[in-house]
Amino acid sequence: MDNLVAQARALALEALKDETRYDGTPFITHPDNVARIVEDEIGLPELCVAAVYLHEATRIHKDVDIGAFPQDVRKLVDGLNKISTIKPKDTRLEAENYKRLIVQYSTDPRVTVLKIADRLEVMRGLQMFPKTSRDQKLLETQMLYMPLAHQLGLYNINNELGNIWFRYADPEQYRAITNKLKATEKDRVQITAGFIEPLKRKLSDAGISYKLKIRTKSAYSIYRKMQVQKVPFEGVYDVFAIRFIIDCEDDPKVEKDLCWKVYSYVTEEYEPDTSRLRDWLTTPRPNGYESLHITVNNKRGQALEVQIRTKRMDIEAESGNAAHWAYKGIRHEASIDRWLQSVRDALEHPFDAAPEDMPAPPDREIFVFTPTGELRILPAGASVLDFAFHIHSGLGCRCTGGRINGKAVPIREKLKTGDVVEILTRKDQRPNRDWLGWVISSKARTKIRQELDANERKAAADGRELLERRLRNWKLELPDDWMMEFLKGRKYPSVLPFLAALSREEVDINDIKTFIQQKLAAQQERSAQSAEMQEVAVPKGYSGTGTDDILVLSAKNVKGLDYKMAKCCNPVFGDDVFGFVTRTEGIKIHRISCPNAARLIERFPYRIQKVVWQDSPSAGGFQCTLAVTSELDHPVLSAIMTVIGQFKVAMRAFNVKENLRAGTYEITIRLLVPSSAELDKVISQVGALKQVIKIRRI
Repeated sequence: MDNLVAQARALALEALKDETRYDGTPFITHPDNVARIVEDEIGLPELCVAAVYLHEATRIHKDVDIGAFPQDVRKLVDGLNKISTIKPKDTRLEAENYKRLIVQYSTDPRVTVLKIADRLEVMRGLQMFPKTSRDQKLLETQMLYMPLAHQLGLYNINNELGNIWFRYADPEQYRAITNKLKATEKDRVQITAGFIEPLKRKLSDAGISYKLKIRTKSAYSIYRKMQVQKVPFEGVYDVFAIRFIIDCEDDPKVEKDLCWKVYSYVTEEYEPDTSRLRDWLTTPRPNGYESLHITVNNKRGQALEVQIRTKRMDIEAESGNAAHWAYKGIRHEASIDRWLQSVRDALEHPFDAAPEDMPAPPDREIFVFTPTGELRILPAGASVLDFAFHIHSGLGCRCTGGRINGKAVPIREKLKTGDVVEILTRKDQRPNRDWLGWVISSKARTKIRQELDANERKAAADGRELLERRLRNWKLELPDDWMMEFLKGRKYPSVLPFLAALSREEVDINDIKTFIQQKLAAQQERSAQSAEMQEVAVPKGYSGTGTDDILVLSAKNVKGLDYKMAKCCNPVFGDDVFGFVTRTEGIKIHRISCPNAARLIERFPYRIQKVVWQDSPSAGGFQCTLAVTSELDHPVLSAIMTVIGQFKVAMRAFNVKENLRAGTYEITIRLLVPSSAELDKVISQVGALKQVIKIRRI
């Protein structure tokens, strides 16, 4: 490892020999300065220092070969090179997203630290850059690198970055605050000495061992507090803070008792501002932070912030689970927090952990860019089609493909972090069902399903219109039971996809005409055969009209002993019917369209009885059942009941089942009707409702 840095610098020196910085100095001074920060100020090992040199060499000259260097070093270089390509258009608006992108590029956690060191060196020489570049670097530093440095516990670097930013962003305010800090430095020393003097004896007599830590805020921190609280310099109470760090055993009760004892000594001696008491001993903050904060006035009426905690609490607050960056409330995710904590561990113990033992950053997301440089975040595994729908639903529906980093690709192509994606469209492009297998984002899947459903319904409406027009031209009808028989033969699950297929010419409409004609021919043949079946053995006790070949049914006495209405088809006054002589139950009356009619007529022609209706029906004497299929639309239920209520029928039952897969209601209605004429009116009017897909008598 001793020669690793020297070899890396030699390679960089050769690659960068003709490069200079904005101030005319050799460019090699930049990686030299960054290397010193990494090694001396942060304390990272030599492989990180070597990566700094190789990063600058390969960033500027991509053809430089670093294959001879260890894989760990090359991994660091790759992460640094990827981060260097980030050119945020508006960092202020998308700072959190860009910070997450930097973290994702850092497959080795130390990459982020190296990038922060690189940015510190740039900020130290910021005066050499032109104004446009300087302004961009100031914005990036404030919104990206300072929060990251704070999260990693690089407090000194964060303070220096903040002060440099402040010096350039608002030089007048910077001079005012720094001058006030210098002017009041002696006062703070005197105030501290005066503050602790009357407490020394009390603490000593109580046997309390402690360390006093004095903390003065940086100029940038004071400036931020002045902005947030809208107060002048003198109104910032914690410009100067005194921290008691108590040395005691790690026992929760002992720790709390000692903290409160120190608090009582301080408040006995100095007047406290109880409104500013922060008790995070009794109720620690969610991140585990424990401490007592109080503001007191000294003998001269000056406000001082006093913090009281034990040594254990102080260590955890600075570098444990309750790290300073967390309790300050910076936005973060739990997975990123755990990963960033591993970076802190690597900084504190740089030689203890091998890179392969370090966790990778969160990889549930990918970060891609539009051609204009806008950053977009998608779930890992997203395709070009996902990206199109992420931009806009209309763009997704018209997407035909894309270009990734300038190369044409199909819509199913998977994206990866850092890709620049351009979407290609065509006006006549429409989603199809295959698209559902090419997307993973919920937004894309939902929109594709909506478009497919809308297209299917529109096609079905066109198909229905086409079928009705042809039926009128042919002067034919297609009853519901015939329709269902046709669909079953073609293996369509419901009417909607059949009608849609009809509009798309996937079904030859002339096949329907042929089917109807075949059904009519079969029906006529059965009628002819039925007309010839006159002889029948009438059960004993039959009372009809006196004729031997025709049974006359009385519509007013459908429950007579000599004949009964068959339950398999529930004949209604006015239906075309026939009688079937049973062995024990007299004559059963069936509709000629009964599902059992063909079998009875074919197998038992000698038991068939021709029957006619005798007179007009009485009110509501016949039971029948209707099956209705409608769209999954709640108002259709009340609409059906309203239609039925307009006629001389009585509703005996109304059952509804939801078919979520088909998107329909399956409704069963049992009625008492006076005649088939009245029943036909009900069927016609219910079938005319726009939400009703089909209606049939069962």
